[in-house]
Amino acid sequence: MLRPEELGEGEREHWRELRAKSQAPRNPFMEPEFTGVVGRVRPRARVAVVYDGGEAAGFLPHERGTLGQGRAIGLGVSDCQGAVLRQDFAPHPRELLRACSLSSLAFDNLEAGQELLVPYAAEEHTTYVIDVGQGYEAYEEALRERSPKFLKTTLAKERRLGRQVGDVRFVFDERDPAALRTLMEWKSAQYRRTGRRDRFAQEWISRLVARLAETRAPECTGTLSVLYAGGRPVAAHFGLRSATVLACWFPAYDPEFGKYSPGLVLHLRMARAAAAEGIGLLDMGRGPAEYKDSLKTGELPVYEGAATRPGVGAALHRLGREPARRAHGFVRERPRLASLAARTLRGAARLRRS
Repeated sequence: MLRPEELGEGEREHWRELRAKSQAPRNPFMEPEFTGVVGRVRPRARVAVVYDGGEAAGFLPHERGTLGQGRAIGLGVSDCQGAVLRQDFAPHPRELLRACSLSSLAFDNLEAGQELLVPYAAEEHTTYVIDVGQGYEAYEEALRERSPKFLKTTLAKERRLGRQVGDVRFVFDERDPAALRTLMEWKSAQYRRTGRRDRFAQEWISRLVARLAETRAPECTGTLSVLYAGGRPVAAHFGLRSATVLACWFPAYDPEFGKYSPGLVLHLRMARAAAAEGIGLLDMGRGPAEYKDSLKTGELPVYEGAATRPGVGAALHRLGREPARRAHGFVRERPRLASLAARTLRGAARLRRS
């Protein structure tokens, strides 16, 4: 059991080799660099190094809570979670939890194919993806066939943005810290407008994003993409990219320019730039949204739940998390209730602002 910073370079390289041999997309949230940065802002972060026959056969990054209640590394913000295991190695989940002194291990974006933990999933969710593996032109042609009005309208708004505001410019990998601060301000305002918890009001998340923005590794690079018009930023996105996957994470735009749909324009530009970089997949994350429906080419499953072993800690986990999870699931599965809940959150947010 190690703190992330205690992993040797040999262990980190072995972790990368195991990921390279996996059949799953090379999501940067599953790389040792992401766990390492989480470890710098979350002191309870740990990595279990699992041995088989005298050699390291897997890694289980996690965070340890009270009474051994564990959670996936970066739970609440990480969009892809799970263990990194040798393909022919299948430890028993409860034995692994016992060896880690964990009573439970909660996850909310468990990667598909995680046979170790999928049996403990309570819910399956959908993550929306854009496949540009055949090139951006093939993606645009697929959009044109599926939804010609959407693509035509978005491109027309981009041209109008250029005419009415100023020259449109896109930077795929912006290094200006001021642009990142602007994005975080927009995103915080969006959370408040919609009545949701402001993630950037949590210091550890702000510190995590700032450190990841400085991370440059082949399979985990912080990437800030910015759409400018007339010399000023109008939309931006911060995410992580590997050589083959761009994990979309925090998109936002300036509401002043909302009529131009700058967020959609930004995503189309990101897809073009990603394809040019050899990235084949953009993962927009779980949670339904109109813009995701418009842009997606497909869907992948992710899972929510918790692996447990008998004991007080597991019982406390169920008492603490299950009622809320079930309530959220009940609402999500009923569109009218979900719409009412969203309107209620927005109304509450307006009352707080007034």
